Amino acid sequence: MSLTQRLEEIRDGFARPFWVANVSEIFERLSYYGAFSSLAVYLQEKLNFSTEQTGTLTGIFGGMVWFLAIFGGAVADKLGFRRALSMAYLILAAAYFLIGSIGASWLAPVRGAVPLSLFVGVILILPALGIALVKPCVVGTTARASKENVRTLGYSIYYTMVNIGGTAGPFVADWAHTHFGLERVFRISALSVFAMFFLILFFFRDPRKPGDEPAPSLVQVVRNFRAVIWPPRFLIFLLIFTGYWIVFWQQYTSLPGFIHTYVDANAHVELILITDAAIVVCLTFLVNYLARKIPPFHAVILGTVISSLSWLVLAFWPTVAGAVASIAVLAIGEIIQQPPYYAYISRLAPPGQQGTYMGFAFLPIGIGSLVGGWFGGTMMHHFGEVAHHPERAWWAISAVGFTTALFLWIYDRAVKPAREEPSS
Repeated sequence: MSLTQRLEEIRDGFARPFWVANVSEIFERLSYYGAFSSLAVYLQEKLNFSTEQTGTLTGIFGGMVWFLAIFGGAVADKLGFRRALSMAYLILAAAYFLIGSIGASWLAPVRGAVPLSLFVGVILILPALGIALVKPCVVGTTARASKENVRTLGYSIYYTMVNIGGTAGPFVADWAHTHFGLERVFRISALSVFAMFFLILFFFRDPRKPGDEPAPSLVQVVRNFRAVIWPPRFLIFLLIFTGYWIVFWQQYTSLPGFIHTYVDANAHVELILITDAAIVVCLTFLVNYLARKIPPFHAVILGTVISSLSWLVLAFWPTVAGAVASIAVLAIGEIIQQPPYYAYISRLAPPGQQGTYMGFAFLPIGIGSLVGGWFGGTMMHHFGEVAHHPERAWWAISAVGFTTALFLWIYDRAVKPAREEPSS
């Protein structure tokens, strides 16, 4: 096929809802990662939370998204993608605005009526309500609005859009933080997703295909959930893999406070956090090509080991450059394990339950954020503020990752796959 024919195939292969949904995903990710990259510093330096409280609260912000994503697909199917996306972007706009307004005078009566940590914790859960709807809608639109011959390319475009937003978010956050203050970071995030409400309202229509399956009934959803939980083979794997995400999320929960407290108080943390998404955008195809012959489960273990090694770079080289290098190594591990992880899970799913299994694939991400936020904050407090050796916290965090890799290896030996795995 000539290049001209391929370009023609691409041009005709995607319906308008595909492009509208994926463009909106750029701005949703820009808002999310812009807010996330500034959140730890905002909580600790503006709202005066302790190191431990900051870790716990940032973990809640990151974790609840992935818990609710398990149910978001069923809700989106019931509402329809256009209605669900519109509602999601309104929820997100209000949520980010509230986060940036926590210290505002008009919220003083509420702050005085309830404990501040409880008040902030509830507000930080609100973005999850919106994102849990956005994810299944955009992924579902990518499937429905792509012709079969360009379906794989459609998912590559989606993944690229996600990482473009992930790269742009911290950059925009750094600019807003520098010129307007931390509170404005969250208000710009609110404005970004509010604009997406109008994009969806005016330009998006629900994509439909002949033969689309009807949304599962509530009874069927419950049955599918029960099938995932018992027998517990799959659930055991997910719980073990939680350790990977405990290690991964430290770049947002523990690293910002570590840099500002022990490395450089004037460092631009948001710019440092661009590293992960930028590496993923630039190297995904190359790394996946080099690792293409590694069986999926072995690739998951290898990626876990590499990501765990990342924080040892910062332990030995506690500088801004060391932080960038650590995140770069972390991103390489992420690239190696992510596609094989989903490939492995898709092969475990019984016929007719792929959607439920893929929804549960997000569970380790959520648990890892919640536990990782608490764990990272506790380690930073103990080794930094009590023992005065903050670099040792990264040893403890890396140890979680190496232990996870060990348990994955044991799982691979003790629980044999139902059929031989192909290469990733």
